[in-house]
Amino acid sequence: MSPSMTSARALSLLIAVLALLLGAGPLAVVARAEEGGAAEWRLEQPQPPELPDGQKSSTPIGLGKIGDIEFWAPNRGLLITDGNPPTVPAGVWVYNGQEWHELATECGATDGRIAWAGPNEFWTVSDGRPGQVSSEKGLPPLEDNTLCHFANGQIVGSYASPAFEATSYTAMHAAGCLSSEDCWFAGEPLPHVGAFHLHWNGQTLVAEPNPQGRAVESMSAVEGDLYEGVRIAPPQESHRSEETHEEEEEVTPPETGLTPAALHLILPAGESSSSGTPFASLEPGIPIYGEEEPAWTLEALQLSAAEDNLWGAANPLPRSSFPAAAKLAAGEVTIVHNSGGSWRQVLGATSDPPSGNPFTKFIARREEPTQEELREERANLLVSSIAAEPGGAGAWLALDSPAESAGATPAHATVAHISAAGTVSEEQQLPASTEAFGAKGSAERITCPALHDCWMATSEGWLFHLAPADERQLPKDNDPAFEKLITYRPPDQGIPQVVPDAPPPDDSGLLGERPPQVLAPVTAVVENETKVPVPLLSDLHSKLVHGHTLQLSFHLAVKARVQLLAMRHKALVASTPTRTLASGNRKLLLALNPKRWPTKLDLKTHALAPLPLTSTRSPSVNTVTTSLAFPDTSGLLRQGLLP
Repeated sequence: MSPSMTSARALSLLIAVLALLLGAGPLAVVARAEEGGAAEWRLEQPQPPELPDGQKSSTPIGLGKIGDIEFWAPNRGLLITDGNPPTVPAGVWVYNGQEWHELATECGATDGRIAWAGPNEFWTVSDGRPGQVSSEKGLPPLEDNTLCHFANGQIVGSYASPAFEATSYTAMHAAGCLSSEDCWFAGEPLPHVGAFHLHWNGQTLVAEPNPQGRAVESMSAVEGDLYEGVRIAPPQESHRSEETHEEEEEVTPPETGLTPAALHLILPAGESSSSGTPFASLEPGIPIYGEEEPAWTLEALQLSAAEDNLWGAANPLPRSSFPAAAKLAAGEVTIVHNSGGSWRQVLGATSDPPSGNPFTKFIARREEPTQEELREERANLLVSSIAAEPGGAGAWLALDSPAESAGATPAHATVAHISAAGTVSEEQQLPASTEAFGAKGSAERITCPALHDCWMATSEGWLFHLAPADERQLPKDNDPAFEKLITYRPPDQGIPQVVPDAPPPDDSGLLGERPPQVLAPVTAVVENETKVPVPLLSDLHSKLVHGHTLQLSFHLAVKARVQLLAMRHKALVASTPTRTLASGNRKLLLALNPKRWPTKLDLKTHALAPLPLTSTRSPSVNTVTTSLAFPDTSGLLRQGLLP
């Protein structure tokens, strides 16, 4: 081994150790030795976990659909999967520099996301749990609509919301943190409200929709700001209420410029834009569209950041999904790059090389395309995921074609590298023909924790690693927060906890602070006498004061988080802030608008301490509903002040 090789590896070890000891950020780069062999992709599949009966397979299998892979440092990474039953449960896996192993059998997701908040703290967008009562509307949706908060080797918080309400969580497609006290999660637009966003401020999870209203598909943090890739809907596209089947206006205030902004910005905590919110729409111009390419013909930008570089990739919308009246040309794969605050389109309209777009081989013309042309379009390569490369001037792409991924047999994974100048190189299919195993699925997720160090997950849950041929492991991360298997997920904050005849297995949750470790109702039996928790709420009374202000008084058994919501049919028309109140007699005041008079009140509560137990023989054992009756409004009706 040459002296230069030895010194490079020593530097690699030193930086890896310092990154962990000093709490280096998620973009910390470990120097990798290039001498002795160029970086190459190779399958590195972890061993499956031990089965409940103690048996363990020696043959690797797919981990199931991997929704996200994120690294804090090159030897500290996470992935979230929906599992491959019965061998691989849905959950979270961790990489320690030498191997992947199971970290949690809870908080898996159909298509989850991961957001690092600190070296030992992260969030996941996860699937909900059964437990909400079904109704005439069907079973509650569970996919990707809850959050798990991990810290110091345990799940310290789980957050959900009741289904079929105006305030219900939507499926979340994006997650990102600027610090441990400033994390955001976002998804689909809510009719008449805006784009769904949840904000963690270090103590409380708060619903804070963006009034602009475009669906958020990705997030990435760069130099203290959180960028969002948003989906631009076709013109005159409207939402329809699932209950009334009436058209509902999408909340999209006009934007400056000739085209809508495909990039939004979330400012750090404490800052606000000219609109008075933490949200800003970046001036249109990125990406650049073709002459006959409306903004809505491109999907949302998928974002990835490394140091001060931000990359984005957008795929063309297939012609089959165009509105029936549209006779426009389809878009093409478009890739943009921001370095030090300066944007450049490296691939797409006005930026393609002389030979044309290397991925979009065919662009449907204005006239109705033939079946053969549509087949050519389906054979185009699309960008499944993009990964900015730290310490370099390029990005890696996970590529797929609709035709191959829809095939009856597993597809090969395709990856390629793109430079800041737009040069595409190193396109290859994985596994390589020299490796003695077959296709493992199309490329779906890709990330690069360091230069010449990337991971790619396939649609079948297999992992490929890019690293120098003779240096495929880093110093092992022995942090105890990532060694012990996590098997407990606390009750969800956000869904009222119902006292059952026996302790429930799992239920769902509410907005609120980090919960105490003991939140589940407790039932004790002493000398054949059953004891149950007293009601959190009692003595509820409401009245109107000062004309249009509702006063709600009540008694709290223990300290709790409380919020009063006023609904008009399914729309939220007024609400109090979520407040933490001590036990005792309390009251809330809520100003109402006579022109949007509520039809229903809803008091959200969440106990922050165990409820006292009382005997079932006690007269204080009763049930309290949080669906509240209105005070007398006959006076307002006589004055014609109510609709």
